[in-house]
Amino acid sequence: MENEFAKHEKDFIKIYQEKGFTANFHAKNGKLINSETKEDYAPHDIFIVAEHRYEGMSDPSDLSILYIIKTSHGEKGTFLLGYGPSADLEVAEFFKKIPESNVSNAENVTNKK
Repeated sequence: MENEFAKHEKDFIKIYQEKGFTANFHAKNGKLINSETKEDYAPHDIFIVAEHRYEGMSDPSDLSILYIIKTSHGEKGTFLLGYGPSADLEVAEFFKKIPESNVSNAENVTNKK
């Protein structure tokens, strides 16, 4: 299966896009905004349905998390968040505020069935 060989964020992004997670989001002023529709979402409007963590190959302190998300309006997409020295602390705080009840692993493509 192709997803077993996904080693980089872009590999997983492609897999999830093929599954309909095509929306792109950016963060601004404490909201997550759909880049196309301009719809904005507070943390309680976001559902994380999978996540993948990565370490930099040349620098293990260079970390990123790929969030697979759904919104309260049914939009599905991805958000890549960098951690480490280049982290955007405001965006990291947004994701920390997402209620735990809105976080699952239900759409993770690495889950064995």
